[in-house]
Amino acid sequence: MRLLAIDSSGLVASVAIVEQDEERGRAVVLAEYMTNFKKTHSQTLLPMIQEMTDLMDLDLASLDAVAVAKGPGSFTGLRIGSATAKGLCLALDRPIIPVPTVDALAFQMYGMSGLICPLMDARRSQVYTGLYRYANGRFTVVEEQMAVAASAIVEKINAYGELVCFLGDGVEPNRSVLEENCTVPWEEAPPFASRQRAGALGCLALEYARQGKCEHASVYAPEYLRLSQAERERMERETTQSAGDSGEK
Repeated sequence: MRLLAIDSSGLVASVAIVEQDEERGRAVVLAEYMTNFKKTHSQTLLPMIQEMTDLMDLDLASLDAVAVAKGPGSFTGLRIGSATAKGLCLALDRPIIPVPTVDALAFQMYGMSGLICPLMDARRSQVYTGLYRYANGRFTVVEEQMAVAASAIVEKINAYGELVCFLGDGVEPNRSVLEENCTVPWEEAPPFASRQRAGALGCLALEYARQGKCEHASVYAPEYLRLSQAERERMERETTQSAGDSGEK
């Protein structure tokens, strides 16, 4: 199986071509392109895919699937990534492999002893996070991805009582929370493994594909874990209006 992997869930935009090497029984990252610069994903994503496939002389029709970060993450970034993946899959008649964003981020930390805790800055005093580990070389979800306050995930970590590795763009904004509240030994992932990488997402997607976790592009939708700012503001206006109407009666 050969697939295109797309991750635009955060500040980083990343794409990769990954395939399964049947002889060696492992995934191979054939190409990867990542940018962490002040440009929108709508400006970078398609040109990155085009340049990568041109350099490889790769016909997109040779792909078996497209893997995409399904969320949580930036609402705009997820929509751009999802629209790109859906458009390609509908045109090529290929399935989408949705991969939880936080799972893919943690998947990079192969060989880490103890817990792995990605922290993505979700703003509004929250992080997108989860807990993971590698047990005998096998990637395991300990606590599924969630949107909570940084202090809440630290409380969970303290209860496990073991070494933890933090990674992601939510570490720095919440460093004081970690330093003041984390009672277990902790460390921070190196820069090259601390942000979303499409290569890691693609390798995890191959495992998902073997488990049959594929979707038709027409039914795929991102998973946000919480309401967008626009939806929250609309609900607040409706609540305020409803309270005002009740007062008039």
